[in-house]
Amino acid sequence: MAKVAAEPISLSAALSSSASSVRRRHKSSRIRASQPLNDKSNSNKQLGMFALRKKIEDSILSAEILAPTALEQEEARRIQQEKVIRECNLWDDIAQANEFLVNLAESDKVVDALKDLRYKAEEAKLIMELAEMDAINDGLFNQAYSASVYVNKFLKKYEMSKLLNEPYEREGACITIESGHEGIHDERWAEQLVQMYIKWAEKQGHKWRIIEKFPSKNGGIKSAILEFESNFVYGYLMGERGVHRMIKASPDGSLASEGSSATVDVIPLFLESVPDIFIDDKVLMISFSSTDEEYLSRTSPSVHIQHIPTGFTVKATGERSQFANKMKALNRLKAKLLIVLENQRISKVEDIDRSAIVDLWCQETTRRYVFYPAKLVQDVKTGIQLPDLTSVLNGNIEPLIVAHINNRRSCNIIT
Repeated sequence: MAKVAAEPISLSAALSSSASSVRRRHKSSRIRASQPLNDKSNSNKQLGMFALRKKIEDSILSAEILAPTALEQEEARRIQQEKVIRECNLWDDIAQANEFLVNLAESDKVVDALKDLRYKAEEAKLIMELAEMDAINDGLFNQAYSASVYVNKFLKKYEMSKLLNEPYEREGACITIESGHEGIHDERWAEQLVQMYIKWAEKQGHKWRIIEKFPSKNGGIKSAILEFESNFVYGYLMGERGVHRMIKASPDGSLASEGSSATVDVIPLFLESVPDIFIDDKVLMISFSSTDEEYLSRTSPSVHIQHIPTGFTVKATGERSQFANKMKALNRLKAKLLIVLENQRISKVEDIDRSAIVDLWCQETTRRYVFYPAKLVQDVKTGIQLPDLTSVLNGNIEPLIVAHINNRRSCNIIT
């Protein structure tokens, strides 16, 4: 309730302000009585206010229906986790103890967030009532709308997070974007994809940073690696993996060969500890070099690691020391191998079937971004099509993310 104290709502002040505002409006209406009224403008404004009120009321109703039940379930889950921790000896299994503590901390965060959600919904409801007393006050309505936007966004993220229960889906994410090999257009397209994911992260409030970026001379990039240090981001973005193509169609509507391509690879970024898997040092080829990273204005000690049995190659250049880059590269390699183990349903690295690993560039196109003649986005994996290309490139990829999550859940139910 600290936020209530920080931003108190004074009913007496609000009501006093409402009364004076009403008097001012009545006075001004008498002055304007002889003036022609713009009926169309007033009608549009009323429709806009009605739509705004409807959105606010829907968000409040959703919170009132879902929040109490969700809060009750999460508090019960937290109590159960506390009981487990009290009854077990944490020193017997350090790894399991760490998992228990991480889950408890996560439950604490969810409970606090749901309590904050309930406060925001109550705040929006109260402001709505004050706005009605003031015979529709634009400022109060906008304040209520801001609170309802927070409520709506949180509920969507909470409901989506409940669907992310497969291995590693609750982790952060590391994505690597590489341009195609056709030159300037591919490199600029890869840079556009980097900006798309950055804008998405900023809109969603996810913590992100560019770890490595290799610019080209023509304003684009050859490759970039981004890390998202927020829970569930791997689950959100794992459907982005694959080839992303920018396509321009010919005037007659047939697809032309002109276009650009880039690959997006997504692996989990383990926020607490990396799962322990055995990798024989004898099957690793490690090389060291120095790399000029223009965006960091420094020379970085680069580490390349190749896992010979699978052919996986990882690199790390973003840290200041060679040792730190080596550990970063090893963790990325482990993340790649863990995903393969999960997909092939095996437990040992030496049992991986290399022939079943398909190179990203050899896979079918994941998504098409059509720039001409119509601007639209076609997601091949899910089959959905979005008509607003500009909106997607500005980071509004939530419909695509939701479609991929629902698609994965449907496949799991069938299998």
